[in-house]
Amino acid sequence: MDSRVSELFGGCCRPVGGGNGGALRGRGGNNGGGGGNGGSSSKGRKKNGRHRGAKANNPPYLPPEAEDGNIEYKLKLVNPSQYRFEHLVTQMKWRLQEGRGEAVYQIGVEDNGLLVGLSEEEMRASLKTLRRMAEKVGADITVLREREVDYDSDIPRKITEVLVRKVPDNQQFLDLRVAVLGNVDSGKSTLLGVLTQGELDNGRGRARLNLFRHLHEIQSGRTSSISFEILGFNSKGEVVNYSDSRTAEEICESSSKMITFIDLAGHHKYLKTTIFGLTSYCPDFAMLVVSANTGIAGTTREHLGLAMALKVPFFIVISKVDLCSKATVERTVKQLERILKQPGCNKLPLLVTSDDDAVTAAQQFAQSPNITPIFTLSSVSGENLDLLKVFLNILPPLTNSKEQEELMQQLTEFQVDEIYTVPEVGTVVGGTLSSGICKEGEDLVVGPTDDGKFLQLKVCSIQRNRSACRVLRAGQAATLALGHFDRSLLRKGMVMVSPEMNPTICSVFEAEIVLLFHATTFRKGFQVTVHVGNVRQTAIVEKIHGKDKLRTGEKAVVCFRFIKHPEYLKIGAKLLFREGVTKGIGHVTYIQAIDVGENGLEQGLDPELVSF
Repeated sequence: MDSRVSELFGGCCRPVGGGNGGALRGRGGNNGGGGGNGGSSSKGRKKNGRHRGAKANNPPYLPPEAEDGNIEYKLKLVNPSQYRFEHLVTQMKWRLQEGRGEAVYQIGVEDNGLLVGLSEEEMRASLKTLRRMAEKVGADITVLREREVDYDSDIPRKITEVLVRKVPDNQQFLDLRVAVLGNVDSGKSTLLGVLTQGELDNGRGRARLNLFRHLHEIQSGRTSSISFEILGFNSKGEVVNYSDSRTAEEICESSSKMITFIDLAGHHKYLKTTIFGLTSYCPDFAMLVVSANTGIAGTTREHLGLAMALKVPFFIVISKVDLCSKATVERTVKQLERILKQPGCNKLPLLVTSDDDAVTAAQQFAQSPNITPIFTLSSVSGENLDLLKVFLNILPPLTNSKEQEELMQQLTEFQVDEIYTVPEVGTVVGGTLSSGICKEGEDLVVGPTDDGKFLQLKVCSIQRNRSACRVLRAGQAATLALGHFDRSLLRKGMVMVSPEMNPTICSVFEAEIVLLFHATTFRKGFQVTVHVGNVRQTAIVEKIHGKDKLRTGEKAVVCFRFIKHPEYLKIGAKLLFREGVTKGIGHVTYIQAIDVGENGLEQGLDPELVSF
């Protein structure tokens, strides 16, 4: 979104620079004007609108409406004819498809971005028409914000921004994954407990107890494993969580949009678990939680660096503001702004202090990778907690419907991240579907095993967000029941793929890397833990092309060899490696593929292990 939008809606955002992307986008320049007798042209009025109709501090234009995307400009929608109404409904369907179930309408704006505004009566009639259109396509509308504009008129005129969200059908709600990062004791789990349970914390960590998975986590108050929590929003933008004794299944049924929080560990000794959560679960966004009273401490910088290295867009939440004076909170904000503006980071901090700011921040954040919203809140007093909810409600997906369709048309590929044994169900694997579609009863192959083979199996049932699901689509996370398949044959880092796929597995691969930090020199024979997607294994440096050694900040193509067993890798995949204080990032450039025979299938598998 252009920085002019935040000026237009008069929020109190404190951007330390302007956004550089046009977020208010829409489709079609010729047919988006207005409805019925209200779709008058802007010709002959632009000049007046620019010079006479607008004050110096109230820009008269938004970026022109674009053809793609889920944002539509409408001048007015007053009493459209039946033919015009049907055309507008078709247009809304397109917008909702582009936004994967969400669209934003700017009422009172010409296709070229000219801010004309409508009278009170015209706006009321336009919103009534918009509501009829939404009902026709099975959607609800929510007014996000409205603002008066001056446009060469004696009567007050205003523009209104409206969110249109489709009512969920067949579990096709919009699902966004948010990884939660931050130093130990910064309040990550407590914040998630408050958001998902609907009750404020008592100041002693009561809200986080439902998130912990192990007894030692409850005793120490520190997260050591990866846990998942869900927060839903219905088609009207209202929060749907575990309050009122709802179950996970009821939350899924009532929600049009789902936020899945991936709660990661903050303590340094659990860093490998945190990295695995970031690389394996493919989060859309990251939420960095910073305690207001301690500021940037412990692993905060390291987690910030991980999010940037993996190119995960992140926003910042400053927690525990109830424990600090206003001066202390401001000092923490300035400390963060200083770090974010450094050359290595190059971000534009945006302090959110009102609902308008939250809407603007959500739209700018998705459009411009440089924008970093900052929230200051308390999980005990509830201060500014609603601003974060507004932000999460408006936050659009990073991929559009076309990219999603392309992924779904590819062959099935499911990453195995977790393995369980469930009584009366059998072996269950959890993970993310990278591409294709996975259905109940589908035959897949899983591997590679230690000797590089792939084993046949059958998907007995699927659960997504703790409720049954028949079809899994690309980009969605779920658990798959495999019946009586032998759990000992599975491990984290495996993939389940379509039998038609010829997966490339390797023990030796090359990657172009940048050495972020190393105490001495990085040489042949050095061992590091390599993270590539859901793969995590120790590898040895076989060769550094063109150099004998590497120092901090240097770049080179390095040949690695896994020391235990082959893995499934793809060229271009992001790579992160570490060992002690040594850290580096890069991407895979070459794979020395291992031939695993016809179709890559293991022929000698005991049929009793496979559930057909």
